[in-house]
Amino acid sequence: MAVHIRDAGAADIAAITAIYAVEVTDFVNTYEYEVPDEAEMLRRMQDIIARGFPYLVAEIDGQVAGYAYANTYRSRIAYQWTVENSVYVDARFQGRGVGSTLLQALIDACTARGYRQMVAVIGEPANSASIRLHERFGFQLVGVFRGLGRKHGRWLDTVQMQRALGDGAGSAPSNE
Repeated sequence: MAVHIRDAGAADIAAITAIYAVEVTDFVNTYEYEVPDEAEMLRRMQDIIARGFPYLVAEIDGQVAGYAYANTYRSRIAYQWTVENSVYVDARFQGRGVGSTLLQALIDACTARGYRQMVAVIGEPANSASIRLHERFGFQLVGVFRGLGRKHGRWLDTVQMQRALGDGAGSAPSNE
């Protein structure tokens, strides 16, 4: 089964919301307590796209198998060349290369847009699948924040990983 990557759109929001809902209710990685409804998920998607960031979906046999997007790492101007990534894969399609295909496409899209660093904020050290995925794409562990969040009655550590895009910090960006 081939994984097809394309830009996300409003027609994908029901599937994206369903994938995200499982992450919110069953896991801690999102740090959200309540599942956002489709209207909120559409608002978030439109905001990300309107600011020029990539928002992608992966399809297998016409079904949304996962999605990924990049967003602002921090709002201060000096961070404008750094993005934070998010990758979510429907449980029915995990282990089929969907996450890898999405992450590669996201890295390529962000590099083409001139971003120089990508940060992955991973919900907890126990999320070994996400950590391994990011390691395969050259992300390095830069730190773990201890007890940074709390969900499902427990304190959560947060893994921070980073990789360079393009020249990284090796040269000045062309839009400086």
